[in-house]
Amino acid sequence: MTDRAIARLGAIFVALFAIVAVRQLWLQVVEGPRLTVSQYNPRHTAIAVGRGSILASDGTPLGVTRGAKRVYPQGALVAQPVGYASGRYGTSGLEDAFDRALTAHTDAVDPISQLRQIVGGSHGAPRGADIVTTLDLTIQSTLVGSLSRYPRAAGVVMDPRTGAVLALASLPAYDPNKLDALWPSLLKDPSSPLLDRSTGGLYPPGSTFKVVTAADALDAGIVTPQSTFSDYGGLTIGNFRVHNDEEEVTGTQDLTGAFALSSNVDFAQIALKIGVNTWFEYAGKWGLGQPVDFDLAVSPDRLPAKKDVYAGILAQLGFGQASLLVTPMRMALIAATIAHDGTTPRPFLVRRIAGSETGIATRPETLAQPISTETAHEVRDLMIAVVQRGTGTAAQLPGVTVAGKTGTATNPHGRSHAWFVAFAPAEAPRVAVAIVVENVGYGGTYAAPIAREVLRVALARHRT
Repeated sequence: MTDRAIARLGAIFVALFAIVAVRQLWLQVVEGPRLTVSQYNPRHTAIAVGRGSILASDGTPLGVTRGAKRVYPQGALVAQPVGYASGRYGTSGLEDAFDRALTAHTDAVDPISQLRQIVGGSHGAPRGADIVTTLDLTIQSTLVGSLSRYPRAAGVVMDPRTGAVLALASLPAYDPNKLDALWPSLLKDPSSPLLDRSTGGLYPPGSTFKVVTAADALDAGIVTPQSTFSDYGGLTIGNFRVHNDEEEVTGTQDLTGAFALSSNVDFAQIALKIGVNTWFEYAGKWGLGQPVDFDLAVSPDRLPAKKDVYAGILAQLGFGQASLLVTPMRMALIAATIAHDGTTPRPFLVRRIAGSETGIATRPETLAQPISTETAHEVRDLMIAVVQRGTGTAAQLPGVTVAGKTGTATNPHGRSHAWFVAFAPAEAPRVAVAIVVENVGYGGTYAAPIAREVLRVALARHRT
């Protein structure tokens, strides 16, 4: 073989080696993150190995690896927010949203670390980062315990000053420690225990949406707290007739009275005064129909198309009906906006990612400011009246001024859904809540007492 032939053969081998090296770099650096989360990746069978822990705000373990098994010490209590990591069924909740941080394979997390591994090799067994959440297990236990009186319910508790989610619950739940055995029955269960109703459940908000209607009308200068409205049993708009539950009549009231007594007739009139264009303008300011920037996926609100909104539909939107659907998370953010002087905080569930090399802490952020501070204070006063002398008296707490709003949302699939949104203390809010109980009836009867108990415990836990 001549020197020229040997040189050509060597060049071919060098080229082949370069192709293999480039392919390896492509798979690890570019395609690595996608392949890692693929359900067909055989490494998922060992998903728990080296996986970081998920912790409550006080460090209590919520999801940990023991040997080669993923274990959930709190069981069903935090099943929805924490989720599961299964070699057979994949991931959900925080286990899914932060899978790349939790995983022990650093080449699926950070491209720089990937290159370091390729060039310098790894040192010691890799371990994923720990996720420190904002969950307070005492508040979580109170929320879950109160909701569990009913077959299907959900709730969100947050600090309106920062957006930190203190509790997040959806019933029915399941024990993630028994996921493999329960999976077939969970899929067939008509009550959908795998669904996180707090972030994924869509409901008509009913009269809790009067918070938004009142805020929009006040902020736009369409009404004032002294404006008066007449409710004598109903309001006919074209071929649609608005009435209150059980045909209640509230008579002539100012805005506070109409809000406290939750008159659908009055708020239909207010919505008509707002008009379609202004209604949708403010819907955009509130972020309605837009994605919610949260650590877990939140179902987008459903709004009617603007072209389909005529007077009868607009009137119903004024009291949270028609085709309007929202999540409990959205209603918690609306309550937090009023509590936080008209500014919507970005909700977050993860306080800190504690990696082996560095830690990332969450800083409070603002999503929007749909209304002025003055308007927020006016709506706060309306919500105080609801609890002091209106439909929400079941939410009263001794020595604490609670601001709230009831909702009884009709739906085509059974009894009304019971809603309650609130925050306290009204003068300097530290806790905001949103509660929904499916198919039970009045919000003031079923949801308000749950909110009262959760507020009582949360305020005791967070005194400053």
